Formats: sequence, structure tokens, C-alpha cells
Amino acid sequence: MSLAIFDLDNTLIADDSDYLWGQFLVDQGIVDKEQYEHANAKFYEDYRQGKLDIVEFLNFSLQPLADNEPEQLYQWRTQFIEQIITPILLKPAQQLIDKHRDRGDTLLVITATNRFVTEPIVKLYGIDNLLATTPEFIDGRYTGGFTGVPCFREGKVTLLEAWLENSPHTLEGSWFYSDSHNDLPLLSLVDNPVAVDPDEKLTAAAKQADWSIISLRNNHCPTEHFHK
Repeated sequence: MSLAIFDLDNTLIADDSDYLWGQFLVDQGIVDKEQYEHANAKFYEDYRQGKLDIVEFLNFSLQPLADNEPEQLYQWRTQFIEQIITPILLKPAQQLIDKHRDRGDTLLVITATNRFVTEPIVKLYGIDNLLATTPEFIDGRYTGGFTGVPCFREGKVTLLEAWLENSPHTLEGSWFYSDSHNDLPLLSLVDNPVAVDPDEKLTAAAKQADWSIISLRNNHCPTEHFHK
């Protein structure tokens, strides 16, 4: 029985939920289209290039949570999940998750995208354990800030290590699935790193390190990496 860890965006789903949530806010007229759309695209490109200032991005992306009542936010989120996220869920991803579950592995999603956006997505895959950037919530309102360490790059390692201290699990026999070179710190830590539809930098790193490389963007769940 091992720990099976999954990145979320562009790994278990066929796009980036953080970026899509921002676009949803734009499309619904909740935020200023020109200003927000431009900034959202810039931050996403910074992420892809490996030069994202995570604190600057969080200050931007969490502000709409502070600007609106939680009840309204939850209604928008439900609409977002139904209209935007459900169509990009990946059947092979669910099959892979189920294979680990059937093996008796403990399932964990670890993602830089904030918990407000990702918690209901992770539940769609039947996964209970989630490590994500946590928006600050005080006196019944989101503040626009965040608590603890951002769950990004080395921060994923920090939060995972803290989680392991309070659980019976270890990294012995562990797996981590990710698409992004931003996750190299954690991929390098687990026993079974798997690059999933990886970006160019991760593809190069995975080939050099002889890691498994798989795709979840087709109709079949890859299984050969289980025997690597």
C-alpha cells in the first residue's frame, strides 16, 4: 500500500482550472474583462515558462474571493464546475485513479491552484485528500490573502512533508503524476515519478532520468508504467 499523488491541472483534467476560473469570471462579467483577462494570460504564461511569482499571482487571483459574498461565490463555482470543468474530466485519469485505489494505495491530489477552486474538482474523482494553496477566510469572508505556504514548486514538498508528519504514510513506494516542470522538486522526491502529457522541459528531464512518460488524453488508461 503506497501513496499515489496526483497533480491536477493538465494532469487529471485537460486544462488549467486556475486559468479557466479566471476566464469564467471574465465571461460572467464579474471582473473587468480587459484588465483581468490580460493579467490572467500573463500569469499563466509566466507559469508555463517557470518564472511565476506565486505571491503576486495569488494576490491577483484571490482578490475576487474578497470582493464577493461567499454564498454568491459558491453559486458561481457550482456553475463553473458544471459548465467548464465537467467537460474536461479525463476518463483515463479516472481509470488510473481507480487502479491505484484497487491496489490499496492512498490517493492524494497536490496542486498550486487554490482550494476554493479545486476541492469540488478533486471530489469528482472520488479523492478525499487534497493539498492546495489555502485562501484566508476570516469572520465569514474571504480576505483575498492566503494562509501557510503556497502549494507551488518547493512549497508542494514542504506541505507534503508536513502532511506526512501527521499521517501513517511514508514516501516508500510512492508515486507522483504531473505534467509540469514546476513539479520537478516533488517528482525528484518520490520513488515512482511519472510525467503525464508533459511540457517540453519536463519531457527532457523525464527522458534524462528515465522516468515513465504517459498520456491521459486518449481513451485508454496506460498501465505499463506500473511494471517499470
